[in-house]
Amino acid sequence: MNEKIDFVIPWVDGNDIEWQKEKAKYENAGKNPEENYIDNRDIRYRNYGTLKYWFRGVEKYAPWVNKIHFITCGHLPDWLNTSNPKLHIVKHEDYMPKDALPTFNSNAIELMIHKIEGLEEKFVLFNDDLFITKKLNKKDFFKKNLPCNTMTLTAIIPRPSAPGYRTRAYNIEIINKYFKFRKCIKKNLFKYLSLKTGRQILKTLFSFIYRDFPGFFTYHMPNAYLKSTFNEVWSKEKKVLEKTVYCKFRDYKNNINQWIFNYWQFASGNFIQKNYKFGRHIKMTNKKVFNLIEKRKYKILSISDPDEAEDFEALQAQLINSFQKLFPDKSSFEL
Repeated sequence: MNEKIDFVIPWVDGNDIEWQKEKAKYENAGKNPEENYIDNRDIRYRNYGTLKYWFRGVEKYAPWVNKIHFITCGHLPDWLNTSNPKLHIVKHEDYMPKDALPTFNSNAIELMIHKIEGLEEKFVLFNDDLFITKKLNKKDFFKKNLPCNTMTLTAIIPRPSAPGYRTRAYNIEIINKYFKFRKCIKKNLFKYLSLKTGRQILKTLFSFIYRDFPGFFTYHMPNAYLKSTFNEVWSKEKKVLEKTVYCKFRDYKNNINQWIFNYWQFASGNFIQKNYKFGRHIKMTNKKVFNLIEKRKYKILSISDPDEAEDFEALQAQLINSFQKLFPDKSSFEL
């Protein structure tokens, strides 16, 4: 059987002058000066200049991908070969409500990707800071028709320095509305207590003391999804999801995000545990990152761009140099 699996990747060019002007029109929309839950930092839109290496990674290490759905507000990299048969250019207006646009909210953009025309039932959602550095197989993402993701239970900790916990808590509130924690444990015990999660299994075990789902640990990795999961959650929580869709910017107080669909897969047991060593998250400021790229130790590298990276341009140059060593040749996605 020729199993079709699509990749989806949203992208924005924060350096686009026209885009910046459009964004400025809505800059303070819905912003409460006393309770700043709106995340509109430049870091959310920063262009690494490394997107071409994501495409080179796909072509070299995941040539089996059926289609790449490249989501953008309309602007495109000048090097992108839009005639590549595997590439589907998707504009926000192609699948999102017209009266919700323009949007600068990645949560809103990702909540509706199941509406993309031609999207396969099985797909993997990437971000442009998730890089493929080693051979991938279809079974890395789907087995027995179920998505493969790493699941660990953990309590949500409120911290002013990390306001994103509010979004995660909102997601979990929905999960606890539809799923009984104790029943889910009994039904999925061997999935939840999987040695594939390494020492994180202890967090899951200690979480069994709670009566409800306390939260899930967020592994910033590509998420494997079933489109039918999106449809199911939308059929039950349309009003809540639409509230996020109509937020112009990421709002920690009022938004949910794409992780609600992954949590739903975890709670329902419709998933296969993935080994936590599949990928690694590392800060751009960590000097190990360049060696990890070139040595290809992990299949996926999640490279975060911390606020404290004052020497961003120097780090960016090093990052590009390391990826160029790993992927010296153009892909068919480049002109």
